[in-house]
Amino acid sequence: MTTPPVTQQFTQRIAAPADAVYRALLDPARITRWRVPSDMDCEVHRFEARPGGRFRVSLTYTVDGAAGKTSERTDTYRGWFRELVPNRQVVEVLEFETDDPSMQGEMVITTTLDAVDGGTLLSATHAGLPPGLRPQDNEAGWRESLDKLARLLETECREPDGR
Repeated sequence: MTTPPVTQQFTQRIAAPADAVYRALLDPARITRWRVPSDMDCEVHRFEARPGGRFRVSLTYTVDGAAGKTSERTDTYRGWFRELVPNRQVVEVLEFETDDPSMQGEMVITTTLDAVDGGTLLSATHAGLPPGLRPQDNEAGWRESLDKLARLLETECREPDGR
């Protein structure tokens, strides 16, 4: 019997306006700072932030003993932007570059931004996790990344230049 693909949902309250959060979702320089677990480095190979635009990103473990999905120490994923609604929503379709059948298949990440008192509520739905990706590992990675995004933007929004 085949296990159905897993869907997970995450929320993060960010003390920054929706336009700042939206820009951070689509800025490859910021992606390398927040959308990566603390035990990995991030390299953006391609990033075309437009509807239909392609991206390719590698995350490489910096700790001994960690195994990558693409190579010995690296997870590489590629995909495209299905939909971009300025300051409101980003829909990405992505997949790991891997020979492991349990890690293959398209995933869809839908990130929605809602203005709330004092900032933005980010809601992310990660649909279609491959069977080889443990939901608890995916959740831990996303929670850490969203915390990093909040800290990054909250720091930037306090800076005098008002980024």
